[in-house]
Formats: sequence, structure tokens, C-alpha cells
Amino acid sequence: MLAGGAVLGAGIALPAAPAVAAGRGTGRPGTPAAALRALRHGNHRWSTRHQTHPHESDDDRLPAVSGQHPFAVVLGCVDSRVPPELVFDQGLGDPMTVRSAGCVLDEAVLGSIAYGILELDVPPVTVLGHQSCGAVAAAVHADETGEDLPAHISYVAEQIRPAIDHVQTGPARVDATITANVRLVRSRLAAGPDLAARTATGRLAVVGARYELATQEVHAVT
Repeated sequence: MLAGGAVLGAGIALPAAPAVAAGRGTGRPGTPAAALRALRHGNHRWSTRHQTHPHESDDDRLPAVSGQHPFAVVLGCVDSRVPPELVFDQGLGDPMTVRSAGCVLDEAVLGSIAYGILELDVPPVTVLGHQSCGAVAAAVHADETGEDLPAHISYVAEQIRPAIDHVQTGPARVDATITANVRLVRSRLAAGPDLAARTATGRLAVVGARYELATQEVHAVT
């Protein structure tokens, strides 16, 4: 998505140079391309150790009482090593983050994403998978061994199961499944009638991405 000036979403070329953090209210990125560019720049700052920690001052906190103007929805994993606000170097009111194990969708997750898009007019949604995802590894292990997973973890594994790679083996299978699961979740989101209608008019982009723990870089999953 973001490393090396890669492309995030169809026709959205992102330059390699870093930029300032997103603005507030009416100054926020208002198009999918601009919003994705702001995320790309933020990840560049993060991965190169030049974080700016934007929008944390009293000048940002006090106006937040009256409303919010997020410029991106990020559906990420619950993994504690992948907080979207940090990996994209964004601050208070910038991304609306929704997190579930393995980026799995359920009605609460879908409703949360829909709120950001339909009520707050957020222009892009990024499905952010990541290297070494424990939820995906658990789903792959259960599929290979037939073992029952405890409690509600089995629901997560069942949602990931259609994405499981059956070509690779070992750690490579888990890694391939992580990418395939991002594609699966992205396609499920994009197929929703309300989101599809906005995408068709250019008001919304639904994109997939992966965060690499080893490099701290986010790149596109197409």
C-alpha cells in the first residue's frame, strides 16, 4: 500500500515523499486518493522513525467535544503490535479504527464500518492484515489438525477458513493465508450494496493492505 511509492487501490499512485499530517474538519482529506495518501505518508514517518504524533494538543482535544471528522476507516486486527493510529502516525480524530481478530466481519464490525462511511462520509476503508497473525495461524492449525478451538475463537477460525491456502505448507501457508484473508474480507465489504454504490460513484475506496512487523511498512494487497 505505502512502501516505495506503491499503488493503493485502483489508479491511486502514492508518491514516496512524506507530508504533513491530515487536517481537521473541513481540512481533512476529502477524497479516497487524498485520504490514502495521508495514510501512506503517516506510515512512511512511522517506518522511518520520524513520527510527528499529530493532533494530541489541547487545541485538538477541546474541539473534539463538539464532533468528529475522521478521514479514514481502518479495519485492523486486535493484535497489540498493530495499532493503526501508531503505524499510520495519526492522531485524535484522524482514523476511525475498527478491530477484530483476523479482521473478521460480524454484524457489529459491519455496523461500525457502515457508521463511518454512511454517517460520517469517510472516503476510504482499509482492511489491514499483518505479518504473524495469531488468529490466522490458529485457523490454519485447526484446519490442518481438526482440533476444536475454545469458546468464540472457533467463530473467528470459521470465518477465516475460506481464505486458507492449500498450496503452501508450514509458515508459508500461514503467511499466504494472511494475504488471502485480507482479499476475502475486502471483497466481502466491497460487495455490500451501500458501499458498492459509493464506490461506483468514486466517493469510496475499499482497499486491502498488510503491515509487516519486521519492517513496519504497510503495502498494498490487490
